[in-house]
Amino acid sequence: MTVHNLYLFDRNGVCLHYSEWHRKKQAGIPKEEEYKLMYGMLFSIRSFVSKMSPLDMKDGFLSFQTSRYKLHYYETPTGIKVVMNTDLGVGPIRDVLHHIYSASWLKHLPHPSEEPVTAWAHLTCYIESPSIYLSPRAFPRRPTTHCLQVIRMKLTGVYASFIPA
Repeated sequence: MTVHNLYLFDRNGVCLHYSEWHRKKQAGIPKEEEYKLMYGMLFSIRSFVSKMSPLDMKDGFLSFQTSRYKLHYYETPTGIKVVMNTDLGVGPIRDVLHHIYSASWLKHLPHPSEEPVTAWAHLTCYIESPSIYLSPRAFPRRPTTHCLQVIRMKLTGVYASFIPA
């Protein structure tokens, strides 16, 4: 499983978090513009799917794929949207996206006294850890040695991310 990038949006379309790992092609526009385009596309697809679906859409729009990538979507009852772009070989990851929101985002949300890099490092460690490929409930509560190395590398600016193929 290769993860290209991850977005978290609030209910108003504000990008709360963005991370990227194996993104081979940059958008060529400012990040703020990219966030607006992504949120607008999600809004349009959700609207289109809800109107055109012949079945009851109790779960709504979950994912779509192109010839190059697959976009996975999860929306919480409070309107937080978790979006992950992966390679085509990835099946349904709704549980993983829910886990990113509940165990990573909610529990490690930065508090005023905490440096934001610590909260983002927890999220990065979860996505880069082998546990994401085994069980979405295997997220470590305390930073592992690898997570601490990731935090150190992010703080020093020397960061080479990896995702097991």
